[in-house]
Amino acid sequence: MKIRIGTRGSALARWQAEHVKQRLEELGHEVTLHFITTTGDRAKGPLEAVGGKGAFLKEIEEALLAEEVDLAVHSLKDVPTALPPGLALGAILERADPRDAVVSHGATLEGLPRGARVGTTSLRRRALLLHLRPDLLVADLRGNVDTRLRRLRRGDFDAVLLAMAGLSRLGRAAEATEALDPERFVPAPGQGAIALETREGDARLRAAAGPLHHEATARAVRAERAFLAALGGGCNVPLGALARETPAGLRLVAFLAEADGRTFARAEGTGGEPEELGRRVAARIGQGASPP
Repeated sequence: MKIRIGTRGSALARWQAEHVKQRLEELGHEVTLHFITTTGDRAKGPLEAVGGKGAFLKEIEEALLAEEVDLAVHSLKDVPTALPPGLALGAILERADPRDAVVSHGATLEGLPRGARVGTTSLRRRALLLHLRPDLLVADLRGNVDTRLRRLRRGDFDAVLLAMAGLSRLGRAAEATEALDPERFVPAPGQGAIALETREGDARLRAAAGPLHHEATARAVRAERAFLAALGGGCNVPLGALARETPAGLRLVAFLAEADGRTFARAEGTGGEPEELGRRVAARIGQGASPP
């Protein structure tokens, strides 16, 4: 089967698309990559001004609906919980390391000096940083992984925060100074997972993508995305959620905060049905659950 994959052109997006391409080719499909520049790629200012993280999907989804490509490859954390009519998630790949990482000139998060300048554009990371270390100076840092690390080396920042999954996929995991405890520094919903988006009625494509699907990851991210959906969250709301299987069932830990980190609520729960678990933990957060 011939499959045209739509993807962004950043190094990380290319890695993800090439990974999916290789796996589909191993299944006997003929796969080509189509690189698409998105609104998010062109934006110079805050993402929330151009539609949030969904701005990294817009043109790819339009190409998918126009049947110019057959399959879209995304970082799941960038995918809104409500997809455009006619599109669906065809598969979720096995998740990589979901943790955030500190990359610095040698200091851990706790070891950074007072007033240290830390770079991130994520409201979630900003809120967590200021909740845990209100003495730090958190500054905006846009750009791909290479750009952010280059600015760190140049001395613009004392540390930057990045996803461990992205560093690992680009062969740069050794540059992480510290991988942060996900119980304290809760990742974004879906962080570390790759999503394959298809046209809803394209049964042949969904069947082709099916062997790449990892059900344990899918269960976890369904709980995280249900939590996100229940709170109406996006990149404009500092929140995080991570679900993992335990002997007692699927366990979800989550938080919701203000951007300055001063107002902070954390909740967790365990259950068997992912969507119900996500909604239940969101309800607890809404009632003002706080750190144990």
